[in-house]
Amino acid sequence: MNSILKLLRALSDSTRLRIVALLEKEELSVNELQEITRLGQSRISTHLALLQDSGLVDSRREGKRTFYKLNVQANGAGRQFVELAIRGTGELPEHEGDQINLKRVLARRRQQEQVYFNQVAGRFDRVYGPGRSWQAFGHLLLRILPPLVVADLGSGEGLLSELLARRCKKVIAVDNSEKIVAFGAAKAKKNNLKNLEFRHGDLQDPPIEPASIDLVILSQALHHAEDPGKALAGAYRILKPSGRIMILDLARHSFERAHELYGDHWLGFEESDLHRWLERAGFKRIEVNIVAREEQPPHFQTLLASGEKGRGNGEAE
Repeated sequence: MNSILKLLRALSDSTRLRIVALLEKEELSVNELQEITRLGQSRISTHLALLQDSGLVDSRREGKRTFYKLNVQANGAGRQFVELAIRGTGELPEHEGDQINLKRVLARRRQQEQVYFNQVAGRFDRVYGPGRSWQAFGHLLLRILPPLVVADLGSGEGLLSELLARRCKKVIAVDNSEKIVAFGAAKAKKNNLKNLEFRHGDLQDPPIEPASIDLVILSQALHHAEDPGKALAGAYRILKPSGRIMILDLARHSFERAHELYGDHWLGFEESDLHRWLERAGFKRIEVNIVAREEQPPHFQTLLASGEKGRGNGEAE
């Protein structure tokens, strides 16, 4: 009877139900569970300890990390309770976000080059090297770009558009401010950038022909959109088959003054929300990752999200 009571107690908490549902899909570390659920490390560890004590969860060490998984050898009553509990997690409001974040975390596991990039980037400022700078790296990467047709949505005065126009076939910069569009167009003319065109319009319904763009960029612009999902659907419309979208924006934060100081409509985004909106718009091969963290308060974090438009006509993707 005591073990039955332990099982019932272990499964009586919604947070533990979320953890069980995740571990039923994949073996995960505390850090990964923390990223998926957005809960504190100590809170997750406390719940895992209780689940282990009840016999529902096992753990193993791998270097400095501990991985947890559901105990498939649990007794008959345990299996029945877990099956019922997992069915119930679908009713939790956090369930959809957990599943999207799980998919994202597992995809990143398979992308070791991203891990390597983070390690290199983290060392970049620690040791001085003559001539080594992000500016130089930026020029190097620009020269690798193929001759793309790019739409820079929510471009502002067009700093990124100008850089891209020096290498791309054509860049269309869209902004909702007539004054900024006029300023950007005048500057492009002054710099003899004939392949850079500024257009006045809403990034939620960009004034660009359907299926005419190779790459859509939204750089720190999406948090100004009233309806981000509609903006991503608009980006999908103007992309050619196999075209890509890239989004740089803030991760969800609590700096309320951003509304007043910067005119932000949204205080950043959850990774799961970006993934969901991209998926609903029709994008495939979606990736969403945090790529930068500011050391100074309010400690803004930058998200990089990307996706690809299918080729259509029934072709395999």
